[in-house]
Amino acid sequence: MLPRVLVFALASALLTTASIASPVQAEDKQAATSAKLANEPFQNKKIFQMTPQEVDQYLAYLHANVPDLRQRIALIARKNIGQPYKLNLLGEFPFELHDNLPMYSLTHSDCLVFAEHTYAMALSSSWEEFFWTLQRIRYKDGLIGVVTRNHYTEVDWNTNNAWLLKDVSAGFGADKVASYDIVVDRAKFLREQHHKETTIPVQTSHEAYVKADKVSAILDQLRDGDFVNVVSDKDGYQSITHVGLVVVDANDKRNFLNSGEPQVKEESFDTFISRTNERTRTSKQAKPRRLLGFKFLRLRDDIVIPGAVTLPRPKQAQ
Repeated sequence: MLPRVLVFALASALLTTASIASPVQAEDKQAATSAKLANEPFQNKKIFQMTPQEVDQYLAYLHANVPDLRQRIALIARKNIGQPYKLNLLGEFPFELHDNLPMYSLTHSDCLVFAEHTYAMALSSSWEEFFWTLQRIRYKDGLIGVVTRNHYTEVDWNTNNAWLLKDVSAGFGADKVASYDIVVDRAKFLREQHHKETTIPVQTSHEAYVKADKVSAILDQLRDGDFVNVVSDKDGYQSITHVGLVVVDANDKRNFLNSGEPQVKEESFDTFISRTNERTRTSKQAKPRRLLGFKFLRLRDDIVIPGAVTLPRPKQAQ
């Protein structure tokens, strides 16, 4: 995936003292949710095995029985564990004809498709809402098109979805945080990759991230549904190369739920880091990609989905 550090002691303190559910509270909450979902439709079916009609029923049931958005995100994400991984899944067809790729996928995912679909489903109570919300997340202002697609995670996706998530990476303490500068030439990318001529100016951005060897010290401050950006270095160029979600397990442990070869999986951050570092160590490339750390974006408590330019907002089911 293609892709100023201001570290304040106050921000760090706020993050450190943020309320986090105790293991007992988390257990009680999970038990209550399990009871509510005793009659959940499609209990033995993964989302990637469902039809759109079944997803419509599932989202209506989930929205009515699980009022907590973070819980819905975790439930939906876990209900796609095992979904096969595939690159180059989505496009703008039939809105645009530069390729014939569809605008959604249930059967497969890549890392970003998985995260976008999970957020869109958790925010929706019907298939119509899901499809509309998905396009609002994928495109700047919900304007469907290859030029307005959120190609670059740092300066497109994270910025254009600030109504949904807030980057909290810089607030974990100066000893844990590093930074990098990224230069984004969208016009060159669109010309070379999509044969689109634009006059979009080159942009630079200064990005904060938590160093990989410091992540274990801040995990207990993360919450269900937080967005994870994996920061890597390739021959001196730093950028976000992978994404996923934070989920909290029954033991109150923060895990990384993500889509990567060969399928969607839930794993500890330690496991992901070890596996990634081993891949770098055994790579036959002269200058292999190297893991630097993680950006974390906190799911907002006051989410209001803005209107979309291309598609009218569907009416909510009564």
